[in-house]
Amino acid sequence: MRAFAALLDALIYTRSRNQKLALIADYLRATHDPDRGWALAALTGTLDLPAVKPALIRALIEARVDPVLFRMSRDYVGDTAETVALLWPAPSLPIDPAPLSLGKAVETLARLSRSEAPAVLSAMLDRLSAEERFALLKMATGALRIGVSARLAKAGFAQAFGVSLDDVEELWHGLAPPYTALFSWGEGGAAPVAEDLPLFRAFMLAQPLEDLRVSLDDYAAEWKWDGIRVQLVRTARGETRLYSRAGDDITGSFPEVASVFTRAGVLDGELMVKGGAQGIDLGQESAASFNALQQRLGRKKVSAKMLADYPAFVRLYDILFDGAQDLRDQPWTKRRAALEAFAAALPEERFDVSALIEAEDFTALEGLRATSRDAAIEGVMLKRRDAPYVAGRRAGLWYKWKRDPFTADCVMMYAQRGNGRRSSYYSDYTFGCWAEGGALLPVGKAYSGITDEELKALDKFVRNNTVARFGPVREVEKTLVLEIAFDSIHASSRHKSGVAMRFPRIARIRTDKPAAEADTLAALQRLVT
Repeated sequence: MRAFAALLDALIYTRSRNQKLALIADYLRATHDPDRGWALAALTGTLDLPAVKPALIRALIEARVDPVLFRMSRDYVGDTAETVALLWPAPSLPIDPAPLSLGKAVETLARLSRSEAPAVLSAMLDRLSAEERFALLKMATGALRIGVSARLAKAGFAQAFGVSLDDVEELWHGLAPPYTALFSWGEGGAAPVAEDLPLFRAFMLAQPLEDLRVSLDDYAAEWKWDGIRVQLVRTARGETRLYSRAGDDITGSFPEVASVFTRAGVLDGELMVKGGAQGIDLGQESAASFNALQQRLGRKKVSAKMLADYPAFVRLYDILFDGAQDLRDQPWTKRRAALEAFAAALPEERFDVSALIEAEDFTALEGLRATSRDAAIEGVMLKRRDAPYVAGRRAGLWYKWKRDPFTADCVMMYAQRGNGRRSSYYSDYTFGCWAEGGALLPVGKAYSGITDEELKALDKFVRNNTVARFGPVREVEKTLVLEIAFDSIHASSRHKSGVAMRFPRIARIRTDKPAAEADTLAALQRLVT
């Protein structure tokens, strides 16, 4: 546990990506099984300890220190694990002096029931230092927030053992923690995955187009659909899986799609819900907004009514495997032909191929993009015609050209401290628009889009203009206008205003605009899709 605690501490205070990679690689080389495998699981978010929940941790600390002191400290620190690690009192009885290994801690906690967890976790915290308590609690709750993504952790493994990151990604979803077989392979053993498993392959990603102009002789254009990216996998022996972009198995949430994908292969596409009115003639099945798809996301059990009200289908983008044939090294033009042939044998009710945009040149494409206000369209995708299908975001191969966002001038209403490095600042802002009759109703919440200097200015405004406090939330004077950018807006019965924004972010601080001149709720409702 000491070595893992030292690794987390070093990663938190390291900004350089290369230094983070070196820290992870050094730890994985120096640490033995199964500790290094559990550490890799914690860094990649694949560790699951269902008996340990944040509510349990709060109950344990509030039984040992003044609850008011804990809550005030938590509000100031901004992190539960760090607060508990520092406040945890010294045990009154003698404790086991032997060091607690990471593997022993994980294996013990994984076996616990909810009723057993409090006593066992307390005993562990009693015998650990503050740094080790912090590491244990961060690991147990699955909320590391140390500036290390799952891909960066896998890259650290690849660097540690001199293997390809693409190969690691390919093997990853056929394995489970503590990844003993993966480490054996990294050290020169056989590849750890048997043939013909429904494995996830890393997606090919696009770069923002920004100010670049490209030739449509070199690039094909498609609409960028507003659903969730999925990978469909069917093996020759009859197993089918649907994976999200993060590699999560979502097969059970969309049984009507999985049950009819019966041809062996691997496809890339966008999962959407049928329905909605098209703003432009796309010549394809109309798709509802992302708001409709959200009704289906995350559901382990799907009722017959849900299947009928929100029928799912997949708009196909690309093909990775046709049966056992790997097509990823083929140019896009050949893969596109193979995809169209493959899709012709799939049920039209659940699958179609994303149509190409017919445009004479880039200027004509700009005009089409400018009018693409269909609820299911985010913008345009540009794909180099000779590009292979490669994992990750590679320069010059695929570009995403998102449509211009909507904007609205909104009034800041409430603020709350952030997490991590923003835990000392009021960085999460709830904002509203004027309803009929002069009331200000919340329409969204944003915490991104501002610079560090703007963050400090907004934090100062919150502190100097607080009019009420509700736990960690501060209500402020309704005098500051924020220009909010958002991708779309939808009707929502869960919000008092009746609307919900998608991807709201702060475009700029409007110190030049009086709050009385901010936008109205009626203006936002006219944009609802």
